Amino acid sequence: MAQFLLETVWLVPCYALMGGLLAIPWSPGLIRKTGPRPAGYLNLIMTFLALVHSAIALQATWNHPSQEVFIPWLSTAGLNLTIAIEISSVSVGAMVVITGLNLLAQIYAVGYMEMDWGWGRFYSLLGLFETGLCALALCNNLFFSYVILEILTLGTYLLVGLWFSQPLVVSGARDAFLTKRVGDLFLLMGVLALWPLTGTWNYPELAQWAITAKVDPTVITLVGIALVAGPMGKCAQFPLHLWLDEAMEGPVPSTVLRNSVVVASGAWILIKLQPILTLSPFVSSFLVAIGAVTAVGGSLIAIAQVDVKRCLSYSVSSYMGLVFIAVGVQQDEVALLLVLTHALASALLVMSTGGVIWNSITQDVTQLGGLWTRRPISGLAFIVGTLGLIGFPPLGSFWALFKLADALWGVQPLLVGVVIAVNGLTAFSLTREFGLIFGGKPKQMSERSPEVHWPMVLPMVILLGFVFHLPLILQSLSLLPNWTTLNKDIALLLIWSSIFGCSISGVIYLGNIPKPIRLPWKGLQDLIAYDFYTPKLYRMTIIFGVAQISKLADMVDRFVVDGIVNFVGLFSLLGGEGLKYSTSGQTQFYAFTILFGVGILGMWVTWPFWGIQLLDLMF
Repeated sequence: MAQFLLETVWLVPCYALMGGLLAIPWSPGLIRKTGPRPAGYLNLIMTFLALVHSAIALQATWNHPSQEVFIPWLSTAGLNLTIAIEISSVSVGAMVVITGLNLLAQIYAVGYMEMDWGWGRFYSLLGLFETGLCALALCNNLFFSYVILEILTLGTYLLVGLWFSQPLVVSGARDAFLTKRVGDLFLLMGVLALWPLTGTWNYPELAQWAITAKVDPTVITLVGIALVAGPMGKCAQFPLHLWLDEAMEGPVPSTVLRNSVVVASGAWILIKLQPILTLSPFVSSFLVAIGAVTAVGGSLIAIAQVDVKRCLSYSVSSYMGLVFIAVGVQQDEVALLLVLTHALASALLVMSTGGVIWNSITQDVTQLGGLWTRRPISGLAFIVGTLGLIGFPPLGSFWALFKLADALWGVQPLLVGVVIAVNGLTAFSLTREFGLIFGGKPKQMSERSPEVHWPMVLPMVILLGFVFHLPLILQSLSLLPNWTTLNKDIALLLIWSSIFGCSISGVIYLGNIPKPIRLPWKGLQDLIAYDFYTPKLYRMTIIFGVAQISKLADMVDRFVVDGIVNFVGLFSLLGGEGLKYSTSGQTQFYAFTILFGVGILGMWVTWPFWGIQLLDLMF
């Protein structure tokens, strides 16, 4: 049975696709008598089947060599497009994480979207998301990976714009879509440019080609930067990070997936392309630089945010920055471990704060407080999620961050400082958010904010257990280092940075210090609070440039293109009107018109000859 499920594991994305398609009749209200709830239940069943299928297949493929399945798709003019599928422990394990988190998000949505009119459409789009992510995990071809990423971009736009009657939601969906399209456009350039160099898009063949590749350094650098630009947008890296903040206008259950596994789709492509990217030292340095800037900058910005969702969104960008650093220094296993530990902890944090958003009047953390006694389960989930995301032993992220810092210790010690600083800032930021939401005394906006009902509590508790027991799971799979081989200096630095960040923030936001906290220099505080003025820079550069180009194109269209068309139309109209009044029906008039036209044509043809004769007569 397990072997059969392993051989057919490539069908796992079809479960979610089938659930999404079956939910369509309830989306526009074609089926009204039952209400939209069957759409959600169908998707829950199909996602559960996908989870069971992939989990059993994972056991069968563990410690076994990977297999490849090829599905011919198109062969024409020397171009052979074959869908390549990799069945390995890593790809199947990724599907287990995706389907498991989507199942929990769908259960969570049963409570969160209880009275929402877009229920059917929401679950159908979640099915599209799961289909794309599972297909991306299995796909072993760069071209089809790009196609899947485009589907995920479309899914992001549709999910963020679910409540399309609200202007902020519409603008948020549009901005998120357009920002990601910038990276996707460069990625397409890189994908197309890679074909003439390699003659293939299959990841194993690309890795084999990279071993003996002799290519112009400038060309491979430009191609590598283009290939990195797409994942930069997917992983919300600077300067393409603003879309994640805009996407927070969507429903919280979709944010569970977006903050955990959707942002990791770009990191997955980077890991697959790592042999190509290492051909250019500049591209590797570029990856590290972008990751370091985003990691430190995102951590600082998160500290100054007052919106619940924005605090978490910048932490996501920051953590993905560490993944970029790991890929840039050729630490693929570390990058995968970072993605796994972040996905579980981040999803738990979104679920915890999502309950606060659900039955509270405001999302402003400065207007909340005192919710610990009213919402102990949500508060406990937030604590475990925080400890699971920072370097706190023995939870998962401690091992991921430790392995990254250990790999950097003898090579680039400056980046070890970046990892330690980001860990401390993240600990400070998440402790600050906990103190403002759950600590202190109840305020006017949080006096009536009880614990959420069981459909939202159940997935939160299940995920809490997984985050808490993740080290045991990793230990059983032999993915953790031995305690005796640990670099004690790095471990202590991580632990002390976590303690230092949590302690300082706890003293400030759980103590009696007057709030809000102000930095001595207002300019620095505004710089951090306003996202280093990135949105303003966008408006002054990209948005202004696009607006001016649009105005120029509009002027050319109105005064040149439309002018020529209007002139031709006016000339035809006047000519027709003239002919209408000049036509008498007499034969001699038609003969005169023809002779007159022939005479004009003859003068035009013989004009050079007449000009020469006139010059001879004059001189």
